[in-house]
Amino acid sequence: MEFSLIDRIRNLTAQHRDDVRLGIGDDAALLTVPTGQELAVAIDTIVEGVHFPVGTDAADIGWKALAVNLSDLAAMGATPAWALLALTLPSADSAFVDGFAAGFAQLAQTYRLALVGGDTTRGALTISVAVHGFVPPGKALARAGAQAGDAVLVTGTLGDAAGGLRCVQNYRHSDDAQTRYLIERLNRPTPRVAAGLALRGRASACIDVSDGLLADLGHVCAASRVGAELDAALLPRSSALLDLFDESTSRDFALSGGDDYELCFTVPAQQVAAVQADLAKLGCGATRIGRAVEGEGITVRDRDGHPLASRRPGWDHFNA
Repeated sequence: MEFSLIDRIRNLTAQHRDDVRLGIGDDAALLTVPTGQELAVAIDTIVEGVHFPVGTDAADIGWKALAVNLSDLAAMGATPAWALLALTLPSADSAFVDGFAAGFAQLAQTYRLALVGGDTTRGALTISVAVHGFVPPGKALARAGAQAGDAVLVTGTLGDAAGGLRCVQNYRHSDDAQTRYLIERLNRPTPRVAAGLALRGRASACIDVSDGLLADLGHVCAASRVGAELDAALLPRSSALLDLFDESTSRDFALSGGDDYELCFTVPAQQVAAVQADLAKLGCGATRIGRAVEGEGITVRDRDGHPLASRRPGWDHFNA
């Protein structure tokens, strides 16, 4: 049964690439890294009840399992190429596998990403995906590099996934367009790959927002040895989030909710307008929300410039 599941996944996710010498079916894949490129590699695991609610549609799980990894490549400014999949299932559920593979393949096809190997086993529903991408030498984005005076920006909108999760937790699934939008943002995040490529050679530091803006920007600040000041009024929030939640809740979701997989990055102040114009052309846009400063830590200020306290800095798997 295990091998028939593997065959189903292989058939449903098939993607031809000339740099795949040998893909699914052997003990290891054989891959060719193009000349003049460095290999960027990332891996993430998602677990039922932790990263997606119990009962989430199989196709949405397949999409999200890949999306959260592609977001890491986006944050590095890398072009996606290959993936490995480790799929742990409670039972040999072919219907679930078909749905999962369909969602995975739908996103993979956007980037011509080839699934080149992996593993299946029995246990609690858990999915690990390792992705590989290419970046020219010396052009990868990193968390270190922000300088005091740089502007802090984010793509898209923040807090939608946390809002979607709250809707699911409150058994509010498809009552209206706003609810559906937030749940879609939770289940099918958009990895900002094109934005990451556009930021190569321009962003001084970059990270994807997976654990919450405060937590992830905190990693940039620590790596860059700077602090940051944010203006709460500038946090980009969707109309759906603002319609369904009050100002305080939507702000907390934007600061600490996580799971949005937008890019948070820094650029020299004089480059902000040009970067915003280019990202607007890509459809995701970018909002300036603050600046890097001397010192350490992150201060969030209200409209009057007074510091705000957030309820929590972000997601921590071992301190949830």
